[in-house]
Amino acid sequence: MPDWEVFVIVSPDYTPLIFTQEDPYVCVFNTGEVSPTIPAGELRFPARNLFKCEFPRRARRRLPFKQPMLMKSSQKKNNVTPFKQPELLRWTFLVYDSLTTDDDVVLFVKGLNNRQGINREPNEFNCIFGRGNNVIRTNVTSSMQEVFRCKRPDPNVLSFEERITVSLEIVRPIPVVVPSVAYYTPPRKLENNEKTARARLCACTMVYNVGKFLKEWVLYHSRIGVEKFSLYDNGSDDDLPKVVDELVQEGYDVKTYFWLWPKTQEAGFSHSAIYAKDSCSWMMYIDVDEFVYSQLWSNLSRPLKSLLPSLLPNPRNLQEPISDKKQVAEISIPCYEFGPSNKRSHPIMGVTQGYNCRRKMENRHKSIVFLDAVDHSLLNVIHHFILKQGYKGKKMNVHDMVVNHYKFQAWPEFKAKFRRRVSAYVIDWTQELNPHSNDRTPGLGFSPVEPKSWPQKFCEVYDNGLKDLTWRWFAIKSPTPSRYRMAWQR
Repeated sequence: MPDWEVFVIVSPDYTPLIFTQEDPYVCVFNTGEVSPTIPAGELRFPARNLFKCEFPRRARRRLPFKQPMLMKSSQKKNNVTPFKQPELLRWTFLVYDSLTTDDDVVLFVKGLNNRQGINREPNEFNCIFGRGNNVIRTNVTSSMQEVFRCKRPDPNVLSFEERITVSLEIVRPIPVVVPSVAYYTPPRKLENNEKTARARLCACTMVYNVGKFLKEWVLYHSRIGVEKFSLYDNGSDDDLPKVVDELVQEGYDVKTYFWLWPKTQEAGFSHSAIYAKDSCSWMMYIDVDEFVYSQLWSNLSRPLKSLLPSLLPNPRNLQEPISDKKQVAEISIPCYEFGPSNKRSHPIMGVTQGYNCRRKMENRHKSIVFLDAVDHSLLNVIHHFILKQGYKGKKMNVHDMVVNHYKFQAWPEFKAKFRRRVSAYVIDWTQELNPHSNDRTPGLGFSPVEPKSWPQKFCEVYDNGLKDLTWRWFAIKSPTPSRYRMAWQR
Protein backbone atom coordinates (compact mmCIF):
# COMPACT_ATOMS: atom_id res chain seq x y z
CA MET A 1 0.00 0.00 0.00
CA PRO A 2 1.21 3.57 -0.56
CA ASP A 3 2.85 5.61 2.21
CA TRP A 4 3.26 2.62 4.54
CA GLU A 5 -0.50 2.26 4.84
CA VAL A 6 -1.92 -0.96 6.31
CA PHE A 7 -5.44 -2.22 5.61
CA VAL A 8 -6.98 -4.26 8.41
CA ILE A 9 -9.88 -6.40 7.17
CA VAL A 10 -12.12 -7.64 9.97
CA SER A 11 -13.37 -11.21 9.67
CA PRO A 12 -17.02 -11.45 8.58
CA ASP A 13 -17.58 -13.36 11.85
CA TYR A 14 -16.88 -10.13 13.78
CA THR A 15 -18.55 -7.62 11.42
CA PRO A 16 -20.04 -5.16 12.15
CA LEU A 17 -17.77 -3.58 14.74
CA ILE A 18 -18.98 -0.59 16.72
CA PHE A 19 -16.54 2.32 16.40
CA THR A 20 -16.63 5.12 18.99
CA GLN A 21 -14.53 8.25 19.35
CA GLU A 22 -14.31 7.70 23.12
CA ASP A 23 -12.71 4.25 22.77
CA PRO A 24 -11.39 3.90 19.22
CA TYR A 25 -9.70 0.88 17.70
CA VAL A 26 -5.92 0.91 17.33
CA CYS A 27 -3.39 -1.23 15.48
CA VAL A 28 -0.94 -2.91 17.85
CA PHE A 29 2.26 -4.19 16.24
CA ASN A 30 4.57 -6.93 17.47
CA THR A 31 7.19 -4.28 18.30
CA GLY A 32 4.79 -2.85 20.88
CA GLU A 33 4.11 0.24 18.76
CA VAL A 34 0.56 1.48 18.37
CA SER A 35 -1.05 3.30 15.42
CA PRO A 36 -4.47 4.94 15.48
CA THR A 37 -6.97 3.55 12.98
CA ILE A 38 -9.28 5.26 10.52
CA PRO A 39 -12.53 3.48 9.52
CA ALA A 40 -12.18 2.99 5.76
CA GLY A 41 -15.54 1.53 4.86
CA GLU A 42 -16.97 -1.93 4.45
CA LEU A 43 -16.02 -4.61 1.97
CA ARG A 44 -19.01 -6.53 0.69
CA PHE A 45 -19.66 -10.15 -0.30
CA PRO A 46 -19.36 -10.98 2.57
CA ALA A 47 -19.61 -7.83 4.72
CA ARG A 48 -16.30 -6.99 6.43
CA ASN A 49 -15.31 -3.82 8.29
CA LEU A 50 -12.15 -2.20 7.01
CA PHE A 51 -9.69 0.00 8.88
CA LYS A 52 -6.53 1.82 7.86
CA CYS A 53 -3.50 2.48 10.03
CA GLU A 54 0.10 3.58 9.50
CA PHE A 55 2.96 1.10 9.70
CA PRO A 56 5.22 2.42 12.50
CA ARG A 57 8.81 3.29 11.65
CA ARG A 58 10.46 0.82 14.03
CA ALA A 59 8.27 -2.04 12.81
CA ARG A 60 9.42 -1.35 9.24
CA ARG A 61 12.95 -2.42 10.19
CA ARG A 62 11.91 -5.94 11.20
CA LEU A 63 11.51 -8.56 8.49
CA PRO A 64 9.29 -10.30 7.79
CA PHE A 65 6.56 -7.75 8.47
CA LYS A 66 3.89 -9.03 10.86
CA GLN A 67 0.18 -8.36 10.90
CA PRO A 68 -0.97 -5.91 13.57
CA MET A 69 -3.62 -6.80 16.11
CA LEU A 70 -6.79 -4.72 16.08
CA MET A 71 -8.07 -3.85 19.54
CA LYS A 72 -9.87 -1.16 21.48
CA SER A 73 -7.64 1.54 22.91
CA SER A 74 -8.81 0.65 26.42
CA GLN A 75 -7.85 -3.00 25.88
CA LYS A 76 -4.30 -2.01 24.91
CA LYS A 77 -3.70 -0.47 28.32
CA ASN A 78 -4.38 -3.81 29.98
CA ASN A 79 -2.56 -5.97 27.43
CA VAL A 80 1.21 -6.05 27.76
CA THR A 81 1.68 -9.73 26.84
CA PRO A 82 3.83 -10.26 23.71
CA PHE A 83 1.94 -11.96 20.92
CA LYS A 84 2.79 -13.83 17.74
CA GLN A 85 1.09 -12.72 14.56
CA PRO A 86 1.04 -14.13 11.01
CA GLU A 87 3.10 -12.48 8.30
CA LEU A 88 1.57 -9.35 6.79
CA LEU A 89 0.05 -9.89 3.34
CA ARG A 90 1.72 -7.79 0.66
CA TRP A 91 -0.41 -5.70 -1.69
CA THR A 92 2.00 -6.57 -4.50
CA PHE A 93 0.98 -10.26 -4.39
CA LEU A 94 -2.69 -10.74 -3.55
CA VAL A 95 -6.10 -11.89 -4.81
CA TYR A 96 -8.09 -8.84 -3.76
CA ASP A 97 -11.57 -9.40 -5.20
CA SER A 98 -13.76 -11.84 -7.08
CA LEU A 99 -16.99 -11.79 -9.06
CA THR A 100 -19.09 -14.84 -9.92
CA THR A 101 -21.02 -14.77 -13.19
CA ASP A 102 -23.65 -17.20 -14.45
CA ASP A 103 -20.89 -19.12 -16.24
CA ASP A 104 -17.57 -18.61 -14.43
CA VAL A 105 -15.60 -16.86 -11.70
CA VAL A 106 -13.49 -13.74 -12.25
CA LEU A 107 -10.54 -13.09 -9.93
CA PHE A 108 -8.71 -9.77 -9.55
CA VAL A 109 -5.06 -10.35 -8.70
CA LYS A 110 -1.97 -8.22 -8.05
CA GLY A 111 1.54 -9.44 -8.72
CA LEU A 112 1.30 -11.88 -11.65
CA ASN A 113 0.92 -9.84 -14.86
CA ASN A 114 3.02 -6.87 -13.81
CA ARG A 115 4.00 -5.42 -17.19
CA GLN A 116 1.47 -3.98 -19.60
CA GLY A 117 1.13 -6.15 -22.70
CA ILE A 118 2.91 -9.15 -21.18
CA ASN A 119 0.53 -11.75 -19.75
CA ARG A 120 1.21 -15.24 -18.45
CA GLU A 121 -0.62 -18.18 -20.00
CA PRO A 122 -3.83 -19.45 -18.36
CA ASN A 123 -2.44 -23.00 -18.11
CA GLU A 124 0.14 -21.73 -15.62
CA PHE A 125 -2.63 -21.40 -13.01
CA ASN A 126 -5.54 -23.07 -11.30
CA CYS A 127 -8.36 -21.48 -9.38
CA ILE A 128 -8.69 -23.04 -5.95
CA PHE A 129 -11.77 -22.91 -3.72
CA GLY A 130 -11.38 -23.48 0.01
CA ARG A 131 -8.29 -23.85 2.21
CA GLY A 132 -5.95 -26.60 3.39
CA ASN A 133 -6.39 -30.11 2.05
CA ASN A 134 -10.11 -29.74 1.36
CA VAL A 135 -9.88 -27.63 -1.82
CA ILE A 136 -11.41 -27.80 -5.28
CA ARG A 137 -9.42 -26.81 -8.36
CA THR A 138 -10.76 -25.54 -11.69
CA ASN A 139 -9.03 -24.48 -14.92
CA VAL A 140 -8.15 -20.88 -15.64
CA THR A 141 -9.52 -19.84 -19.05
CA SER A 142 -8.09 -16.31 -19.32
CA SER A 143 -5.12 -14.37 -17.90
CA MET A 144 -4.99 -10.67 -18.83
CA GLN A 145 -3.64 -7.80 -16.73
CA GLU A 146 -5.02 -8.28 -13.22
CA VAL A 147 -8.07 -10.26 -14.40
CA PHE A 148 -8.23 -14.06 -14.35
CA ARG A 149 -11.26 -16.13 -15.33
CA CYS A 150 -11.88 -19.73 -14.36
CA LYS A 151 -14.60 -22.34 -14.40
CA ARG A 152 -17.06 -22.56 -11.54
CA PRO A 153 -16.83 -25.63 -9.32
CA ASP A 154 -19.52 -28.32 -9.44
CA PRO A 155 -22.50 -26.92 -7.45
CA ASN A 156 -23.19 -30.42 -6.11
CA VAL A 157 -19.78 -30.36 -4.45
CA LEU A 158 -19.57 -26.72 -3.41
CA SER A 159 -22.51 -24.53 -2.40
CA PHE A 160 -22.83 -20.91 -1.33
CA GLU A 161 -24.19 -21.83 2.11
CA GLU A 162 -20.79 -21.49 3.75
CA ARG A 163 -18.06 -18.87 3.35
CA ILE A 164 -15.50 -20.19 0.88
CA THR A 165 -12.29 -18.41 0.04
CA VAL A 166 -11.09 -18.37 -3.56
CA SER A 167 -7.56 -17.91 -4.80
CA LEU A 168 -5.13 -18.64 -7.60
CA GLU A 169 -2.54 -21.39 -7.60
CA ILE A 170 0.67 -21.07 -9.60
CA VAL A 171 1.38 -24.46 -11.17
CA ARG A 172 4.94 -25.55 -10.29
CA PRO A 173 6.58 -28.73 -9.00
CA ILE A 174 5.77 -27.23 -5.61
CA PRO A 175 2.62 -25.13 -6.25
CA VAL A 176 2.38 -21.60 -4.84
CA VAL A 177 -0.97 -20.24 -3.70
CA VAL A 178 -1.45 -16.50 -4.01
CA PRO A 179 -2.68 -15.05 -0.67
CA SER A 180 -6.33 -14.02 -0.90
CA VAL A 181 -8.93 -11.83 0.80
CA ALA A 182 -11.60 -12.81 -1.76
CA TYR A 183 -14.56 -15.14 -1.32
CA TYR A 184 -16.58 -17.32 -3.68
CA THR A 185 -20.04 -15.77 -3.71
CA PRO A 186 -23.27 -16.18 -5.69
CA PRO A 187 -23.57 -14.30 -9.01
CA ARG A 188 -24.30 -10.61 -8.48
CA LYS A 189 -25.14 -7.78 -10.83
CA LEU A 190 -25.77 -4.05 -10.84
CA GLU A 191 -29.24 -3.51 -9.40
CA ASN A 192 -31.86 -2.85 -12.03
CA ASN A 193 -35.38 -1.57 -11.61
CA GLU A 194 -37.58 -4.47 -12.73
CA LYS A 195 -40.10 -1.99 -14.13
CA THR A 196 -37.56 -0.53 -16.55
CA ALA A 197 -35.84 -2.13 -19.50
CA ARG A 198 -32.09 -2.41 -19.89
CA ALA A 199 -30.68 1.12 -20.13
CA ARG A 200 -29.47 2.17 -23.56
CA LEU A 201 -26.52 4.19 -22.19
CA CYS A 202 -24.75 4.28 -18.81
CA ALA A 203 -21.56 5.92 -17.56
CA CYS A 204 -18.84 4.41 -15.37
CA THR A 205 -15.93 6.11 -13.65
CA MET A 206 -13.51 5.61 -10.77
CA VAL A 207 -13.71 8.39 -8.22
CA TYR A 208 -11.85 9.78 -5.23
CA ASN A 209 -13.13 12.85 -3.36
CA VAL A 210 -15.18 14.22 -6.26
CA GLY A 211 -18.14 15.45 -4.21
CA LYS A 212 -17.75 19.04 -5.37
CA PHE A 213 -17.64 18.04 -9.06
CA LEU A 214 -20.17 15.21 -9.25
CA LYS A 215 -23.46 17.09 -9.51
CA GLU A 216 -22.34 19.07 -12.56
CA TRP A 217 -21.12 15.90 -14.29
CA VAL A 218 -24.29 13.89 -13.57
CA LEU A 219 -26.77 16.67 -14.40
CA TYR A 220 -25.08 17.50 -17.69
CA HIS A 221 -24.69 13.94 -18.97
CA SER A 222 -28.14 12.82 -17.80
CA ARG A 223 -29.73 15.60 -19.87
CA ILE A 224 -28.00 14.40 -23.03
CA GLY A 225 -28.93 10.75 -22.64
CA VAL A 226 -27.00 8.90 -19.92
CA GLU A 227 -29.52 6.90 -17.87
CA LYS A 228 -27.41 5.32 -15.13
CA PHE A 229 -24.16 6.29 -13.40
CA SER A 230 -21.85 3.73 -11.79
CA LEU A 231 -19.16 5.14 -9.49
CA TYR A 232 -16.28 2.95 -8.31
CA ASP A 233 -15.33 4.69 -5.06
CA ASN A 234 -11.57 4.49 -4.55
CA GLY A 235 -11.64 5.30 -0.82
CA SER A 236 -13.20 8.79 -0.77
CA ASP A 237 -13.32 10.62 2.55
CA ASP A 238 -15.22 13.74 1.43
CA ASP A 239 -19.00 14.27 1.24
CA LEU A 240 -19.45 11.91 -1.74
CA PRO A 241 -22.13 9.75 0.00
CA LYS A 242 -24.16 12.86 0.81
CA VAL A 243 -23.94 14.18 -2.77
CA VAL A 244 -24.90 10.78 -4.22
CA ASP A 245 -27.87 10.58 -1.84
CA GLU A 246 -29.00 14.06 -2.92
CA LEU A 247 -28.82 13.05 -6.58
CA VAL A 248 -30.78 9.87 -5.93
CA GLN A 249 -33.43 11.88 -4.06
CA GLU A 250 -33.68 14.14 -7.10
CA GLY A 251 -34.42 11.13 -9.32
CA TYR A 252 -31.00 10.36 -10.82
CA ASP A 253 -29.88 6.72 -11.04
CA VAL A 254 -26.46 6.92 -9.35
CA LYS A 255 -24.88 3.96 -7.57
CA THR A 256 -21.50 3.58 -5.87
CA TYR A 257 -19.43 0.42 -5.65
CA PHE A 258 -16.82 0.41 -2.89
CA TRP A 259 -13.52 -0.26 -4.65
CA LEU A 260 -10.75 0.72 -2.24
CA TRP A 261 -7.91 -1.03 -4.04
CA PRO A 262 -5.14 1.39 -5.16
CA LYS A 263 -3.92 1.54 -8.75
CA THR A 264 -6.59 -0.81 -10.13
CA GLN A 265 -8.49 1.31 -12.65
CA GLU A 266 -8.24 -1.23 -15.46
CA ALA A 267 -9.45 -4.03 -13.17
CA GLY A 268 -12.32 -1.85 -11.92
CA PHE A 269 -13.45 -1.21 -15.50
CA SER A 270 -13.23 -4.95 -16.24
CA HIS A 271 -15.38 -5.58 -13.18
CA SER A 272 -17.97 -3.05 -14.36
CA ALA A 273 -18.17 -4.57 -17.84
CA ILE A 274 -19.55 -7.75 -16.26
CA TYR A 275 -21.34 -6.27 -13.26
CA ALA A 276 -23.42 -3.81 -15.32
CA LYS A 277 -23.94 -5.98 -18.40
CA ASP A 278 -27.56 -6.92 -17.63
CA SER A 279 -28.51 -3.34 -16.74
CA CYS A 280 -26.75 -1.37 -19.49
CA SER A 281 -26.37 -1.93 -23.24
CA TRP A 282 -23.65 0.69 -23.76
CA MET A 283 -21.19 1.97 -21.18
CA MET A 284 -19.33 5.27 -21.42
CA TYR A 285 -15.96 5.29 -19.65
CA ILE A 286 -14.99 8.86 -18.82
CA ASP A 287 -13.72 10.66 -15.71
CA VAL A 288 -15.65 13.18 -13.61
CA ASP A 289 -13.55 16.02 -15.05
CA GLU A 290 -14.55 15.04 -18.60
CA PHE A 291 -17.64 16.20 -20.53
CA VAL A 292 -18.83 14.90 -23.90
CA TYR A 293 -19.69 17.72 -26.29
CA SER A 294 -20.53 18.31 -29.94
CA GLN A 295 -20.37 21.52 -31.96
CA LEU A 296 -23.53 20.29 -33.69
CA TRP A 297 -25.48 21.04 -30.49
CA SER A 298 -24.50 24.72 -30.38
CA ASN A 299 -27.85 26.00 -31.68
CA LEU A 300 -30.04 23.89 -29.41
CA SER A 301 -32.03 25.93 -26.90
CA ARG A 302 -32.30 23.00 -24.49
CA PRO A 303 -30.65 19.59 -23.99
CA LEU A 304 -32.26 16.46 -25.41
CA LYS A 305 -31.95 12.98 -23.94
CA SER A 306 -31.59 11.61 -27.46
CA LEU A 307 -28.34 13.47 -28.23
CA LEU A 308 -25.89 10.76 -27.17
CA PRO A 309 -28.01 7.60 -27.76
CA SER A 310 -28.81 8.71 -31.32
CA LEU A 311 -25.10 8.42 -32.17
CA LEU A 312 -24.87 4.80 -31.06
CA PRO A 313 -25.14 1.95 -33.59
CA ASN A 314 -27.46 -1.01 -33.06
CA PRO A 315 -25.17 -4.08 -33.09
CA ARG A 316 -26.69 -7.50 -32.68
CA ASN A 317 -25.39 -10.20 -30.42
CA LEU A 318 -23.44 -12.47 -32.72
CA GLN A 319 -24.95 -15.92 -32.36
CA GLU A 320 -24.18 -17.02 -35.92
CA PRO A 321 -20.82 -17.58 -37.66
CA ILE A 322 -18.87 -14.36 -38.05
CA SER A 323 -19.69 -12.47 -41.21
CA ASP A 324 -17.17 -10.49 -43.23
CA LYS A 325 -18.76 -7.20 -42.25
CA LYS A 326 -17.91 -6.24 -38.69
CA GLN A 327 -20.38 -4.35 -36.53
CA VAL A 328 -19.43 -1.13 -34.74
CA ALA A 329 -19.48 -1.81 -31.00
CA GLU A 330 -17.13 0.85 -29.62
CA ILE A 331 -16.93 4.57 -30.26
CA SER A 332 -13.69 6.43 -29.49
CA ILE A 333 -14.05 10.13 -28.77
CA PRO A 334 -11.00 12.43 -29.05
CA CYS A 335 -10.12 14.64 -26.06
CA TYR A 336 -9.25 18.32 -25.72
CA GLU A 337 -7.21 19.12 -22.60
CA PHE A 338 -8.13 22.37 -20.83
CA GLY A 339 -5.73 24.38 -18.68
CA PRO A 340 -6.21 26.44 -15.49
CA SER A 341 -7.56 29.37 -17.55
CA ASN A 342 -6.21 31.93 -15.05
CA LYS A 343 -8.12 30.33 -12.18
CA ARG A 344 -6.48 30.04 -8.76
CA SER A 345 -9.31 28.17 -7.03
CA HIS A 346 -12.21 25.92 -7.99
CA PRO A 347 -14.74 27.95 -10.04
CA ILE A 348 -17.96 28.20 -8.04
CA MET A 349 -20.14 27.83 -11.16
CA GLY A 350 -18.44 24.59 -12.15
CA VAL A 351 -15.67 23.44 -14.46
CA THR A 352 -17.62 23.97 -17.68
CA GLN A 353 -18.06 27.64 -16.80
CA GLY A 354 -14.67 28.19 -15.18
CA TYR A 355 -12.18 26.71 -17.66
CA ASN A 356 -12.21 27.91 -21.26
CA CYS A 357 -8.61 27.78 -22.52
CA ARG A 358 -7.08 24.57 -23.85
CA ARG A 359 -4.29 23.02 -25.80
CA LYS A 360 -4.71 23.22 -29.56
CA MET A 361 -4.29 19.56 -30.49
CA GLU A 362 -6.43 16.65 -29.35
CA ASN A 363 -4.80 14.11 -27.04
CA ARG A 364 -5.90 10.52 -26.56
CA HIS A 365 -9.52 9.41 -26.45
CA LYS A 366 -12.31 8.03 -24.30
CA SER A 367 -14.81 5.35 -25.30
CA ILE A 368 -18.40 4.20 -25.29
CA VAL A 369 -18.58 0.41 -25.61
CA PHE A 370 -21.34 -2.12 -26.28
CA LEU A 371 -20.94 -4.41 -23.25
CA ASP A 372 -22.07 -7.59 -25.04
CA ALA A 373 -19.14 -7.12 -27.44
CA VAL A 374 -16.39 -6.94 -24.78
CA ASP A 375 -13.86 -9.74 -25.20
CA HIS A 376 -13.87 -12.66 -22.75
CA SER A 377 -10.51 -11.48 -21.38
CA LEU A 378 -12.06 -8.11 -20.30
CA LEU A 379 -8.82 -6.47 -21.45
CA ASN A 380 -8.94 -2.67 -21.50
CA VAL A 381 -6.27 -0.04 -22.05
CA ILE A 382 -6.66 3.71 -21.53
CA HIS A 383 -10.45 3.70 -21.43
CA HIS A 384 -11.11 1.36 -24.36
CA PHE A 385 -11.77 -2.38 -24.49
CA ILE A 386 -10.63 -5.21 -26.72
CA LEU A 387 -13.68 -6.52 -28.59
CA LYS A 388 -14.85 -10.00 -29.56
CA GLN A 389 -14.41 -11.19 -33.12
CA GLY A 390 -16.99 -9.72 -35.46
CA TYR A 391 -17.00 -6.29 -33.83
CA LYS A 392 -14.96 -3.18 -34.50
CA GLY A 393 -14.40 0.31 -33.14
CA LYS A 394 -15.10 3.68 -34.74
CA LYS A 395 -13.22 6.90 -34.08
CA MET A 396 -15.24 10.10 -33.99
CA ASN A 397 -14.09 13.27 -35.71
CA VAL A 398 -13.47 16.31 -33.49
CA HIS A 399 -16.05 18.23 -35.54
CA ASP A 400 -18.71 15.68 -34.59
CA MET A 401 -17.86 14.97 -30.95
CA VAL A 402 -15.12 15.60 -28.40
CA VAL A 403 -14.47 15.10 -24.72
CA ASN A 404 -13.63 18.35 -22.95
CA HIS A 405 -11.10 17.15 -20.37
CA TYR A 406 -10.67 19.74 -17.61
CA LYS A 407 -7.35 18.16 -16.74
CA PHE A 408 -5.09 20.99 -15.61
CA GLN A 409 -7.33 22.78 -13.14
CA ALA A 410 -6.55 25.49 -10.56
CA TRP A 411 -3.48 24.43 -8.61
CA PRO A 412 -5.22 23.38 -5.33
CA GLU A 413 -7.35 20.93 -7.33
CA PHE A 414 -4.55 19.62 -9.54
CA LYS A 415 -2.23 19.21 -6.56
CA ALA A 416 -4.65 16.67 -5.07
CA LYS A 417 -3.76 14.31 -7.94
CA PHE A 418 -0.35 13.74 -6.38
CA ARG A 419 -1.99 11.30 -3.98
CA ARG A 420 -1.47 8.57 -6.59
CA ARG A 421 -2.36 7.58 -10.15
CA VAL A 422 -5.27 5.18 -10.58
CA SER A 423 -3.87 3.08 -13.43
CA ALA A 424 -1.99 -0.10 -12.57
CA TYR A 425 0.54 0.60 -15.32
CA VAL A 426 1.20 4.35 -14.95
CA ILE A 427 3.86 5.35 -12.43
CA ASP A 428 2.87 7.72 -9.64
CA TRP A 429 3.59 11.43 -9.94
CA THR A 430 6.23 11.34 -7.20
CA GLN A 431 8.28 8.50 -8.71
CA GLU A 432 11.35 9.91 -10.44
CA LEU A 433 10.99 7.75 -13.55
CA ASN A 434 10.07 8.40 -17.21
CA PRO A 435 10.21 12.22 -16.96
CA HIS A 436 9.30 12.62 -20.67
CA SER A 437 6.31 10.24 -20.64
CA ASN A 438 2.99 11.42 -22.10
CA ASP A 439 1.53 10.62 -18.69
CA ARG A 440 3.66 13.38 -17.16
CA THR A 441 2.62 17.04 -17.02
CA PRO A 442 5.05 19.27 -18.95
CA GLY A 443 6.95 21.62 -16.65
CA LEU A 444 5.96 19.72 -13.52
CA GLY A 445 8.51 17.88 -11.41
CA PHE A 446 8.10 14.96 -9.03
CA SER A 447 6.77 16.87 -6.04
CA PRO A 448 3.55 18.87 -5.52
CA VAL A 449 5.14 22.29 -5.89
CA GLU A 450 3.24 24.82 -8.00
CA PRO A 451 5.21 25.64 -11.16
CA LYS A 452 5.75 29.26 -12.04
CA SER A 453 2.84 30.80 -13.99
CA TRP A 454 0.65 27.71 -13.50
CA PRO A 455 -2.65 29.68 -14.03
CA GLN A 456 -1.52 30.62 -17.56
CA LYS A 457 -0.22 27.20 -18.62
CA PHE A 458 -1.69 24.94 -21.34
CA CYS A 459 -3.57 27.86 -22.88
CA GLU A 460 -3.25 27.84 -26.68
CA VAL A 461 -6.87 28.21 -27.81
CA TYR A 462 -9.83 29.91 -26.12
CA ASP A 463 -12.78 27.57 -26.49
CA ASN A 464 -16.15 28.77 -25.17
CA GLY A 465 -18.27 26.19 -27.00
CA LEU A 466 -19.37 24.10 -24.00
CA LYS A 467 -19.24 27.09 -21.66
CA ASP A 468 -21.80 28.98 -23.75
CA LEU A 469 -23.93 25.87 -24.25
CA THR A 470 -24.13 24.95 -20.57
CA TRP A 471 -24.96 28.56 -19.73
CA ARG A 472 -27.89 28.47 -22.14
CA TRP A 473 -29.07 25.07 -20.87
CA PHE A 474 -28.42 25.25 -17.14
CA ALA A 475 -28.20 28.90 -15.98
CA ILE A 476 -30.96 29.83 -13.54
CA LYS A 477 -31.84 33.38 -12.60
CA SER A 478 -31.44 33.83 -8.85
CA PRO A 479 -33.69 35.95 -6.59
CA THR A 480 -30.97 38.60 -6.53
CA PRO A 481 -31.44 40.96 -9.51
CA SER A 482 -28.98 40.40 -12.37
CA ARG A 483 -27.54 37.31 -10.67
CA TYR A 484 -27.49 33.77 -12.04
CA ARG A 485 -26.45 30.39 -10.78
CA MET A 486 -26.00 27.04 -12.49
CA ALA A 487 -28.45 24.18 -11.91
CA TRP A 488 -25.79 22.15 -10.07
CA GLN A 489 -24.80 24.86 -7.61
CA ARG A 490 -25.96 24.18 -4.08
